[in-house]
Amino acid sequence: MDSGRLFYFCLMDSILLFDDPAIRGSLLPFTFTRPVAEIRVGILKVSEKWEKITGASVSFLTQDYLQKKYPRKSGKALAINGAWLPDIRSLAVLKSITSTQALYFGKTLIATYIGETEKNLVAVKGKEIVQLDFEPTLVLKTWNIFQFNGAEIKNDFEMLTKGRKSAQITDPHTKVYSPENIFVEEGAVIRAAILNAENGPIYIGKNTEIQEGALIRGPFALCESSTVNMGAKIKGDTTVGPHSKVGGELSNSVIFGYSNKGHEGFLGNSVIGEWCNMGADTNTSNLKNNYSPVKLWDYTVGNYSNTGLQFCGLMMGDHSKCGINTMFNTGTVVGIGSNVFGPGFPRKFIPSFAWGGEEGFSTFLFPKFLETAKAVVARRGLELNAEEQEILRMIFEMSKNYRIWETSS
Repeated sequence: MDSGRLFYFCLMDSILLFDDPAIRGSLLPFTFTRPVAEIRVGILKVSEKWEKITGASVSFLTQDYLQKKYPRKSGKALAINGAWLPDIRSLAVLKSITSTQALYFGKTLIATYIGETEKNLVAVKGKEIVQLDFEPTLVLKTWNIFQFNGAEIKNDFEMLTKGRKSAQITDPHTKVYSPENIFVEEGAVIRAAILNAENGPIYIGKNTEIQEGALIRGPFALCESSTVNMGAKIKGDTTVGPHSKVGGELSNSVIFGYSNKGHEGFLGNSVIGEWCNMGADTNTSNLKNNYSPVKLWDYTVGNYSNTGLQFCGLMMGDHSKCGINTMFNTGTVVGIGSNVFGPGFPRKFIPSFAWGGEEGFSTFLFPKFLETAKAVVARRGLELNAEEQEILRMIFEMSKNYRIWETSS
């Protein structure tokens, strides 16, 4: 990164990535458990993109129940909308903002300076409004995550690999196309795979494994310590986050991390959170039989909204799981901590902490859920700490109204 980029931002104590209330609700269930800027799009999370592109430290201004896990650093900060995916134009315009100005795109606050003690952005009312002269890339809806993923893999690939040399692919049985678009980090193991980067880059992270017979097309990102199982078929615009395992067929999907889709079955135009597990032969429909636009559950209206998309699959929040042979209909939303199983197609909106399937749901009682979550996290050598447990308990209470069987019983 050149010193010209770093100079301006090093004058700041930090960058503060804030949750825009008008946007956060549209990104549920993923923002139940994280700030907007902790969403992964491309290779990196939004917060990591800002760190890389500016060289500044990053902290968060988020919901009260999340703030302890994602604290705000002390000191004056440049507050930036956490839904904004940065690029070179972003840097240029931020350099021109003064402490008396607030940068907007239409009615959306993009960036402003914020004092050390301010806990919200009401103070922008007294500032000069400056309109951004180009359309920023904002993650406004859950489906934007997979929509923008291919372009963001390309942007992140360029940023992460510039001036660096890829590790060599030494396996004689692995076939590569456009090797100049493939970057392999140290510790990656690749055996008898086909890597086709003609349509976009392929990034293979540290200590990853691509097993025999895997077929991969770019743009594709395999993040640190993740595995592509034998015979997997992965189409472009797909990201597998860190510490995950994938198999079967994937297309234009994002797995945030610490999740498994290790078996046969199709996952397309979908977003999967952390600590999720998909049973063998789980399939997602991403196209309606009549080819009409897909409707998706919208937490902000308490009903289904038209995405305008012909292809849209599954949105699954953190700590949710599904049993073998689960079939998800086009445009299904699963909340946090749910367990889905059984024959047939379950409903298209499955609230958080639901237990069941097409034949009906009951509540995944919190003590039982917590017991499972602790066991899952412990398998990765980690611990579900008290802070994280309290966040999940809060979500259990907040999501009660969506579990309609509780209110009707």
